[in-house]
Amino acid sequence: MKNSPIRVLVLYGDYWHPAEVIRRGLESFREEDICLDFMTDAKDMLTVPMLDQYDVIMNCKCNQLNEGNQHTWFDPGVTEVGPEELEAFVRSGRGFLSVHSGNAFYAENDSPEYIAFVGNYFVKHPPRCDVQVSPCGDHPITEGLAPFTIRDEHYEITVTAPDARQILRTESETGGVQTGGYVREIGNGRLCVLTPGHILSVWEHPSFRRLLARSIRWCAGRTEL
Repeated sequence: MKNSPIRVLVLYGDYWHPAEVIRRGLESFREEDICLDFMTDAKDMLTVPMLDQYDVIMNCKCNQLNEGNQHTWFDPGVTEVGPEELEAFVRSGRGFLSVHSGNAFYAENDSPEYIAFVGNYFVKHPPRCDVQVSPCGDHPITEGLAPFTIRDEHYEITVTAPDARQILRTESETGGVQTGGYVREIGNGRLCVLTPGHILSVWEHPSFRRLLARSIRWCAGRTEL
């Protein structure tokens, strides 16, 4: 029996990461078992009942309303869906995928609740450069994935979650060796972090797309990736 499509809500668009990059990068993302919806202004649109329509939330934005408004996304008492609701969504058996800017939360002045939920905070990145992405460890998401090179912002993050299982390593001349991706299991659900994804060519790279598709399926609890 064929599985129903995985319903994914993509949250995207902040000052440093224009929505068009991700939208264009995913326009030709064709996976029969993955259905994508898009939302830029999650603070004023996303509600808890709406979450129930999806299997996976893919966050590609930092703690800003949208690309034209740098005010904070997570505003206690105002934002309908914050880190607590996102964590409850995952614990109930669904998935959360944090890509690039979804990991650009600073320890000093961004949401500590979101950092605790995702399990990392952002440190810095050098100017855009060639970055090698390599699988590490043994995990279904990266099974059979060969190392590949992209031109990107090479993120340095500090992983705070003790249960994080690293699946990707990134390396560049200016950024050294960094954690490029990891997975966690939270309650009955799953969370995955991928740090590449700043420029359009990354989203269009065949190996990154394969990685993205397999991460979505893993987050959704599918056994065949």
